[in-house]
Amino acid sequence: MSSATPEFWSRMGDDFQNKLAKSWGEAMQHFQSIDLGGMKKSLDSVPSVKFSPEKLQALQGQYFKDAAELWNQSLNNSLQVKDRRFAGEAWANNPLAAFHAASYLLNARTLMGLADAVEGDDKTRSRIRFAVEQWVAAAAPSNFLAFNAEAQKKAIDTQGESIAKGVRNLMHDLQQGHVSMTDESLFEVGKNVATTEGAVVFENEFFQLIEYKPLTAKVYEKPFLLVPPCINKFYILDLQPENSLIRYAVSQGHRTFVVSWRNPDESMAQKTWDDYIEHAAIQAIGTVQAITGAPRINALGFCVGGTILSTALAVLAARGDKPVASATFLTTLINFTDTGVLDVFIDENFVRFREQQMGQGGLLKGQDLASTFSFLRPNDLVWNYVVGNYLKGETPPPFDLLYWNSDSTNLPGPFYAWYLRNTYLENNLVKPGRVRVCGEAIDLRKVDMPVYIYGSREDHIVPIGGAYASTQVLPGKKRFVMGASGHIAGVINPPAAQKRSHWLSDSGQFPSDVNDWITSAREVPGSWWTDWSNWLKSHAGKQVAAPKTYGKARSFKVIEAAPGRYVKAKA
Repeated sequence: MSSATPEFWSRMGDDFQNKLAKSWGEAMQHFQSIDLGGMKKSLDSVPSVKFSPEKLQALQGQYFKDAAELWNQSLNNSLQVKDRRFAGEAWANNPLAAFHAASYLLNARTLMGLADAVEGDDKTRSRIRFAVEQWVAAAAPSNFLAFNAEAQKKAIDTQGESIAKGVRNLMHDLQQGHVSMTDESLFEVGKNVATTEGAVVFENEFFQLIEYKPLTAKVYEKPFLLVPPCINKFYILDLQPENSLIRYAVSQGHRTFVVSWRNPDESMAQKTWDDYIEHAAIQAIGTVQAITGAPRINALGFCVGGTILSTALAVLAARGDKPVASATFLTTLINFTDTGVLDVFIDENFVRFREQQMGQGGLLKGQDLASTFSFLRPNDLVWNYVVGNYLKGETPPPFDLLYWNSDSTNLPGPFYAWYLRNTYLENNLVKPGRVRVCGEAIDLRKVDMPVYIYGSREDHIVPIGGAYASTQVLPGKKRFVMGASGHIAGVINPPAAQKRSHWLSDSGQFPSDVNDWITSAREVPGSWWTDWSNWLKSHAGKQVAAPKTYGKARSFKVIEAAPGRYVKAKA
């Protein structure tokens, strides 16, 4: 028999719509106060919305049912809060705090249900859901010392030292300009991250080209060039020896080069997409050819680096030049039909605002971009550290990946504005002849070399459907592989770790819908690296004696040891 009184239920029914309306208004106000790197410009005018009556009725019924269960559990002292933010003993041992947390979770579920009940187009629904997610994450009682039972207990146990340290942590993070995700003092690029041995053999104002020391007596005759994303630093591919994709490629017998992007400053504020294609990607390809004497090379592009590489290959093809024998695209958008959660930011108003703001010059600050990506996962990448660093006075544990994640890079404004309009907004790269880059009409149908396309199943930045969409555009012989996990963890998954799975299809068919491909695929335990390595070797030619020196005498002398100066420059 329910312990809740009739008066309780009557009051609940009368207040339900008012509570939801108030929470909805607070959510909208909170969202409008978030900048997210300036991206809220396109979201400032939240449209008036209508709700499905059927969904509202079901939502109200579920709210009453869950509220009754919560109330009865609290009266019986059997309240269980299943959320890692409230999992500590201090929450369980404090009935008031536990009830507060459980009430928050109930209201959060209801607000998200309300967002799902919106009647409107998909983009409006996605934007509203994103706004509510941001507010719900920010409003968690764990984020406030007055409600966080665990932080309060720690303050008592340490006689206030945790609060004092939290204030010091806050002042430190304010000074450095971002929330600390790890103890950054324990890492140094070139000392304990980015340590694969090599040398810088070329540089210009856009990039340094690093050549790595062979680890085998013989190397394949076709050298291998990696083009990482320019929105962050290349050493995500070389964090530690045991999980370095760069070192793995070298160990497999490839003469390996990597583009290390310069971190733009005001001297690069006028640089364009064309500049990055001509003077970086195309220059890097030509330089590798010149150093090695190889008429053709193999290349890999990761994330935005893959978009840059595919554009460069299209420019070269338009010029009648095909210097790349095979291309690998890791979590890359070329066909921007499925852009995932980032689509909530992109519309004509936002892109025009960015074009007016920095299309003719300026810099997109690295921290703005980093903040945007962090707020895509606010509980994991924002509030988790706010609670630990400031409320509990903890120092986050050392983690190389999070050190890299905090090592942000700037972008030239004209480059960024062109990229937004012609990829995310208008998807022009896949429309033959629609755009000209470096004076050439882009037609990806001419990029007809064999390609290896990888997508991560749970990627929130390049959704699996977006990665797969490249199969519908590139005309050469294709191999598509799906890996487990997300944008980074799915890619950085060395075979020795024996973690996760990947999926392959032997059909040789690439239906338009990725779900149809997934249906035909088989699961293979472990890393996709082995499959890729076997594929790359089949396109690498014969083996020749490994070079004993870096670069090329007189023409391309060693400038400095890897990882070079450019990667060490801070935004």
